Amino acid sequence: MIKHYDAIVIGAGQAGGPLAKKLAQAGKKTLLVEKRWIGGTCVNDGCTPTKTMIASAKMAYMASRSAHLGIKIKDFSVNMPKIKQRKDEIVHQFRNGSRKGLEATKNLAVLFGAATFTGEKTISVKPKAGKRQEFAADLFFLNTGAQTVIPEIEGLKEIEYLTSTTILDLDEVPEHLLVIGGNYIGLEFGQMFRRFGSKVTVVERSARIVPREDEDVSEELDKILKVEDIVIHTDATTTRLKQKKAGKIVATIKVGDEEKQIKCSHVLIAVGRAPQTALLNLPATGVETDDRGAIKTDDKLETNVKGIYALGDVKGGPAFTHISYNDYTIVYRNLVHGQSLTIKDRPVPYTMFTDPQLGCIGLNETEAKKKGIKHKVAKLPMEYVARAIETGDTRGFMKAIVDPDTKKILGATILGPEGGETMTVLQMAMAGGITYDEIRYFVFAHPLFAESLNNLFMALEG
Repeated sequence: MIKHYDAIVIGAGQAGGPLAKKLAQAGKKTLLVEKRWIGGTCVNDGCTPTKTMIASAKMAYMASRSAHLGIKIKDFSVNMPKIKQRKDEIVHQFRNGSRKGLEATKNLAVLFGAATFTGEKTISVKPKAGKRQEFAADLFFLNTGAQTVIPEIEGLKEIEYLTSTTILDLDEVPEHLLVIGGNYIGLEFGQMFRRFGSKVTVVERSARIVPREDEDVSEELDKILKVEDIVIHTDATTTRLKQKKAGKIVATIKVGDEEKQIKCSHVLIAVGRAPQTALLNLPATGVETDDRGAIKTDDKLETNVKGIYALGDVKGGPAFTHISYNDYTIVYRNLVHGQSLTIKDRPVPYTMFTDPQLGCIGLNETEAKKKGIKHKVAKLPMEYVARAIETGDTRGFMKAIVDPDTKKILGATILGPEGGETMTVLQMAMAGGITYDEIRYFVFAHPLFAESLNNLFMALEG
């Protein structure tokens, strides 16, 4: 017997949860199906837990260098079980709060189990408890997220490797953490565990870490991490992993034409993430995917099958929590309020939470050159930023790309303390059409990091 709903949302991530609630409040009989936990990757094993633990790592870092600020901390220790406990408590608080809100919503049913399409607009769900159930709906919204890509490495399946999910469950500090992947996720975890006391080695197959960023950004970040004694191998691949006695792992890596062996205690796989579509059985619906398994959508997030939408990481593109949430707002306002919003040309800000942060918006210098866009570059080392000097952290720089004719800001990269916050100031200026020469003479409160945007754009004078 098939039960019918007006709308079925599969996946309770940062798009699926709030969308299901809003659809139900708008009068649609709605079913939300989630195979794991409410909140998706962000709340359970992404933003919330990692940034909670990064705060602990930052405290350890500050304690280790407190003498620099005239404060001598004789000795301190890292209590990994306590760090994990605090992280778990915050995750449960966020997860359970969201769940209670959803379950209290009129017209909304929440079902925990894995959903599989059996037809174009029908699904089968095997709940965590009870018999398999069949459902149908006029509207479907897919928000199943992404999962860690596991590369083909000889011996990988024979060791107990870590992913960005399982590493969060460690209650002891690894002796030596080998991070395979020198991009955003790998570098955040690498720096975090180095500050907790692990020896850390990063292996990146590209010629430099964070290869999507400008070369000067990669070089500066590389320098910052190496100062903390993180070993970084670029133009390198891991070819073999072998489990030894006493919990040791021997990794064979190829750096250029040279082969090296690294003894470590733990291996983190951080080479990327891929959309979770395998369990959905999309061929039964006729919904199209690309060669990576990402669901194809139009600019209003509808798939090739009318009435079926994809939101968040499962559709490919920028894999950020805030993009997933914005997907929800677009779909909801279009369907319920009759608007005609699209994802075309929307801003895609992001921040990597290394310390210092890397905040980015719009074009970077590499992209501007590649697209042949006329531009100028403004750059200011953090060592010339008053707030950075006063707080004792002058690592990194501010950088902006501008149009020399219209004086509009085309993009910004801020690698420095609170880099994400300063980047957001420039994002709002871009959205409001505020030009760089206006910011040059703008009155900011003193002494903020943002105040040095005056000096950043002063560099373009003459």
